[in-house]
Amino acid sequence: MPRPVTLFTGQWADLKFEDMCKKAKKMGYDGLELACWGDHFEVSKALEDKSYCKRKWETLTKHGLECYAISAHLVGQAVCDNIDERHKAILPDSVWGDGKPEGVRKRAAAEMMNTARAARVFFNAAPAAVKKKLNKVVVNGFTGSSIWHLVYSFPPVLPGQIENGYKDFAKRWKEILDVFDQEDVYFALEVHPTEIAFDICSAERAVEAIKGHKRFGFNYDPSHFGYQGVDYVQFIRLFKDRIHHVHMKDVYWSPTRTKAGVFGGHMDFGHPDRFWEFRSLGRGSIDFEAVMRALNEIRYAGPLSVEWEDTNMDREFGAAEACAFVKKLDFPRSDIVFDAQFDRKG
Repeated sequence: MPRPVTLFTGQWADLKFEDMCKKAKKMGYDGLELACWGDHFEVSKALEDKSYCKRKWETLTKHGLECYAISAHLVGQAVCDNIDERHKAILPDSVWGDGKPEGVRKRAAAEMMNTARAARVFFNAAPAAVKKKLNKVVVNGFTGSSIWHLVYSFPPVLPGQIENGYKDFAKRWKEILDVFDQEDVYFALEVHPTEIAFDICSAERAVEAIKGHKRFGFNYDPSHFGYQGVDYVQFIRLFKDRIHHVHMKDVYWSPTRTKAGVFGGHMDFGHPDRFWEFRSLGRGSIDFEAVMRALNEIRYAGPLSVEWEDTNMDREFGAAEACAFVKKLDFPRSDIVFDAQFDRKG
C-alpha cells in the first residue's frame, strides 16, 4: 500500500484553511501536515473549543484529505534560542509577551506542552479510516539552540560552552517531552541549521543529552543535510527507530565553486551567486531513489510530506509537480529474495 503523500502547510499560511484544502486536493495530495500558525491549526482553540477539532476533520474529509501530523516549528524555535527581535515576527503575541528572553522561552515551552495536548485531542477526533492508518501521533518542530552562534569556533569556544548548551536543551525539553509522553505523542525534530541538532554528530549528541527520551525523535528532511556534505542516507539507518515523520524536500548545490559558499554570503535565497538553493522536488541534487530505498529498508510506513520551497518557481505549479514526483517515486519494499525463487517448483 503506498504511503500517503501530504503537503506541509507552513509555507501556505497566507491561505485560509478551506482554500488550502481545495488547492491541495486539486494538486493531487492525499492529505495535509497542518502548521500551527495561520488558521490551519490553532492550539488554543483545539483545547478550548470542543467542536474545533471535529470541524477541522469535517473540512478535511469534505475535500477528500487526511492528516497524520501537525507542526510547531515557530514556537519550538523559541524554547532554547537566544531571543531577539526576529522572534517577535514568528511568535504568537501570547508567547512573545513583553519580549524578555527568559519569559519568552518559558511561554514557548508551555505552548509546546499544550501542542502535545492539542495533538492528542485532534487525533482522538480523527475519522476511523485515518485512525486505522495512524501509526503514532506526531508533532514536528524545532528546538532552537542556545549555542548555534558558536558553530564556528572563533573566538575559540570556551571549555564547557557546548556541553552547557546541550544541558540547557535537555533541561528545557525534558519537561516538554514528559508531557508528550503523558499524551502518547511523539516530538519529531527537523534536524536543521539553528537547531540543537543540525547534522548526524549533533543529532547523536542531542539524543544522548536527553538520555534517549522515548518521545524524542526526528522529522527526516534530506535537504538540510545535502549541501552541508552530510550523509543524508546514513542518517536514516543510524536513527531508524527515531524517524517519526519524513519531509520530502529537495536542494541544489553547485558542482563548481561559487562566490557565496555554504554559509550563503548574506545573499537572499534566489541570488545567482549562492552555492545552494532549495528547489522543487526532482530539480535539485538529492538522490531520492537512495532515500526511498533506505526508508523501505527501515520499514518506514508514515506519510511522505512535501515541504515545498523554490524561490524561482510558481508554488502551485511546483507543489503539483512535487506531488506527482513523490507518488511516482514511492514503491513498496519486497520481503522475498528474488533469486531464491528460482528453485521453487510450481
